[in-house]
Amino acid sequence: MSLDFKDDFFRDETFFQDFTYKNSPAAVKRFPFPFPEDDYMYSVNMEPHTSGRPGSVFEHMFDVDEHYVAEMRDRARVLADDPLRCQSLPHMTLAGWDLLELIMESFARDYPQWFSLSKEGDRWHWINRPLGIDQSFTFMDESTLPCGPFEYITRQAQGDFTLQDQREDNLWIEAGMVTSQADWSLDFDIGMSFHEWHAPVPLAGKMGIFDRALKFLLALQHGAPVRRFNWTMTVDPLLDTSPENYHKWGPSKTTMTPETIGKRQHLRVELQTLIRLPRSNAIVFPIRCYLISFEDLVRQPKWARRLHRVIKTLPDELATYKGFIRNRELMIDYLSKFDDGAPTSPGWWADE
Repeated sequence: MSLDFKDDFFRDETFFQDFTYKNSPAAVKRFPFPFPEDDYMYSVNMEPHTSGRPGSVFEHMFDVDEHYVAEMRDRARVLADDPLRCQSLPHMTLAGWDLLELIMESFARDYPQWFSLSKEGDRWHWINRPLGIDQSFTFMDESTLPCGPFEYITRQAQGDFTLQDQREDNLWIEAGMVTSQADWSLDFDIGMSFHEWHAPVPLAGKMGIFDRALKFLLALQHGAPVRRFNWTMTVDPLLDTSPENYHKWGPSKTTMTPETIGKRQHLRVELQTLIRLPRSNAIVFPIRCYLISFEDLVRQPKWARRLHRVIKTLPDELATYKGFIRNRELMIDYLSKFDDGAPTSPGWWADE
């Protein structure tokens, strides 16, 4: 995605209270619609995380888009209110340095108009132009950064991040920067094993999906990252749908009407990648969140038809788990107006 650095590319918007978040027409067009078929069932659905279609969210290792500055401001706001949204157990420091190196090198390579990294041995110089950061530091020396390496770099990268330590033929979630999650708690999950933190997901455990996923991930190789989609629904463009703040955002589900659903109901898509880190052998799990209102989504006829069919046929257990069972009929009624029964083309890309 070739974009020139200019102040007006990054949108000045909010993800709480007045909710000024909005996607530009270009952002709508590149939205990662997560449904390749007209129905949905939970699956591993992994694929190699290789460079994809130019301009898409798959073009680079990490996607930086028009919401970057606003999302980083929102992260700082959430952390100021609840510092436990970022935690890293002491033995994960090396993995934090691994991740810092990966993100800095990726950003500087893929977005040179916004980021730069220079090295003289272990003396590094990092520039983040959108956030106004100019930092010289010694790689692997925590005292030369304003905070630990994991927190430092994840305050500058969109999406949530967890680090999994591998031992005893299992993965353990032992570090995380989690400020835009879909109703799960880092403070509750930290220290859990793979099956423990996935236990709330209905149906998938009985289907053996998590057994297969764990086996696959334990064999994940450095230099061969993978990706998958996950999705849910959110009333209003709220990034922080944490259980800690459920009392703030949960009641919004009761305020939806046929007149407001197009503007307020958002499809929330997570592009989840899994990357083996070189020194620590940990796995980093970036969870990048994208939001789109129904009003914007239905401008793509294929997506409108398909989302109607997915929501209509989704098992009740999944609609409940994903948090929209209460408003499901409202969604179906709204989307039905945009479904003429025509067949949809294969895959998730919008029809040109």
